[in-house]
Amino acid sequence: MSVDIKVPSVGESVQEAVLAEWFKNDGDPVERDEPLFVIETDKVTLEVVAEAAGILSIKVAAGETVAIGEVVGTIDTESGAAEAAPEKKPSEPAREASEEKIETGEDQGRPEPVDSTKPVAAKRESDRFIAPPSVRRLASEKNVDLSRIEGTGPGGRITKLDVILHLECAPSGVCDEGTGTEQVKAGSDGIRRKTMSPIRRRIAERLLEARRNTAMLTTFNEIDMGRAMEIRKEYKEAFQKKFDVSLGFMSFFIRACVEALQEFPEINAFIDGDEIVYHDYQHIGVAVGSERGLVVPVIRHAERLGFAALERAIVEYVKKIRENRLEIADLEGGTFTISNGGVYGSLLSTPILNTPQSGILGMHKIEKRPVVIGDAIEIRPMMYVALSYDHRIVDGREAVQFLKRVKEFIENPERMLLEI
Repeated sequence: MSVDIKVPSVGESVQEAVLAEWFKNDGDPVERDEPLFVIETDKVTLEVVAEAAGILSIKVAAGETVAIGEVVGTIDTESGAAEAAPEKKPSEPAREASEEKIETGEDQGRPEPVDSTKPVAAKRESDRFIAPPSVRRLASEKNVDLSRIEGTGPGGRITKLDVILHLECAPSGVCDEGTGTEQVKAGSDGIRRKTMSPIRRRIAERLLEARRNTAMLTTFNEIDMGRAMEIRKEYKEAFQKKFDVSLGFMSFFIRACVEALQEFPEINAFIDGDEIVYHDYQHIGVAVGSERGLVVPVIRHAERLGFAALERAIVEYVKKIRENRLEIADLEGGTFTISNGGVYGSLLSTPILNTPQSGILGMHKIEKRPVVIGDAIEIRPMMYVALSYDHRIVDGREAVQFLKRVKEFIENPERMLLEI
């Protein structure tokens, strides 16, 4: 009996995807719930796992565009245990047995037996878990140190292509790691061409759409982060102990934006034809950078959530992004977006609207600067903030007052609790 492996549905609006990578080779044994391959759509990247144990038969190669529901392979579930086990060479039974234990989590912490007939690359302890057995065998045969290779597969896995590209560029001493899908052109120019992923193409389309179809304008302000930093420092341990999640600044800004959006509903609305669509709720999108591009998961009904619930939602989304479990539903329905370029060191930038939304807040790095307080100059932890908005629906007065309101809430977080 064989089980079809189909491309899963990831949302009504998605009709096709790219089969980005197979984790197994044709004819390999697979276990139930073991990751088989990765698909990329214009919105998300998703790992697909095996629905049954057996022998894998691949019908569609990596890199091909596939339709939702298309059969890309099968699993023969009637193969016996002897057939399902990988054929072992007489010279390396101990090493492959150890690899099988590592893959299943057995016997971890013991040194891996080494085949003395082949050169073995030096390995980091963590490489056992981010490089599958086939990649480790290739690295061993080619005497490649896996610690020098940055994995481009999901979750930082090192793929065979990563090793091959490393070998190709090693003789010249120049290796652009982390670009496993790039095609290096011959010649001295050092030109590389890389096909844009569906996510990257969609990001480009949406950015151009925002520029073409909105009257985007940006207003700036600066926030004294001193009081928020004091509260975070004072209650960080107690917060962590009670709610089992760390207290970050993003929850402060989400709460501040929720309060300000209720006062200025146009910034929480969007234009649909000749109508303005207002929202009596705040679905806040939080921009998160990933290896495959920027995604904006949405925290729904943020107006109902406290600091702990907001922090948990953020942590869960980051985990889903890293594990390629983000769903289309996680990205839809946002009414306002917050982007934190400060985590990358940005001092000031102009965020671009996440259409059809009418507003996006850009946070930046906290930097100590001299500021005038009263008649004295003090050194304070300051952050520049930027609000980009659609001028067709939001007037400059509303945008400036909105940003000023956010500033007031962050500089005096108690006001959010007292709702004043």
